[in-house]
Amino acid sequence: MVAVAWTDKHVDVAGVKMHLSRAGKGAPLLVLHHDIGTLGRLPVYDALAQHFDVLLPHHPGYGKSERPAWLRSVRDVAVMYRWLLADLGISQASLVGLGFGGWIAAEMASMAPRDVGRLVLVGAMGLKPPEGDILDQALLSYIDYAMAGFHAPKAFATCYGEEPTTDQLEQWDICREMSFRIAWKPYMYSQTLPHLLGGVRVPSLVVWGDDDRVVPLSAGHLWASRLPDARLEIVKGCGHCVEMEKPDAFAALVTSFMDGR
Repeated sequence: MVAVAWTDKHVDVAGVKMHLSRAGKGAPLLVLHHDIGTLGRLPVYDALAQHFDVLLPHHPGYGKSERPAWLRSVRDVAVMYRWLLADLGISQASLVGLGFGGWIAAEMASMAPRDVGRLVLVGAMGLKPPEGDILDQALLSYIDYAMAGFHAPKAFATCYGEEPTTDQLEQWDICREMSFRIAWKPYMYSQTLPHLLGGVRVPSLVVWGDDDRVVPLSAGHLWASRLPDARLEIVKGCGHCVEMEKPDAFAALVTSFMDGR
């Protein structure tokens, strides 16, 4: 794989300094991370940057982005990302939403149905599962919740190490507190979004690990049925964090889908 050169900067959106990493060239691809935040550099990000202009922001209140005291809803975050794309002069960006980021991506697509390239949702939160419940992170330790996103413990250790650092534990704590601020009641789903998805006008790819212990697979089937032009791909031997556990397979799925295959 060709070495990827990433740039990092802060951009001001709604008076909030948001951290943005960017690499690659081609069609713009906005990647929205999980509720546990994101590692700075992942193999899947480099793989996607071989084909696309990848934009990887930290959600407001997560990671290296400032925390706005006024932020109270996931839809507000979606509006901030619409603002970010407008300020960057980017239209028709494709969206890749990972878990919690999938909820944000779907909100973005519903509010501007024709200003999206394509939509990829991976183990997306945002809809109430018809069967089972979204895993309540308030009931688990930070490590146990993060580990629940993986089918294989070895895959978790590859990303975070056998014993995650104190800095990583602190980051998970910050992410958890922010998630409770904006997605607590009801927990991790919207009561209005299911009724708005019918307006999405672009092809959508719904990706789910067959052993997703964070968001039940029933939610994946619901996403695929609610979005007008969607298909569901189930990745075998994989948990919630498909992009970390099966990075090559995931990058191939995304690249093929963006090429119209």
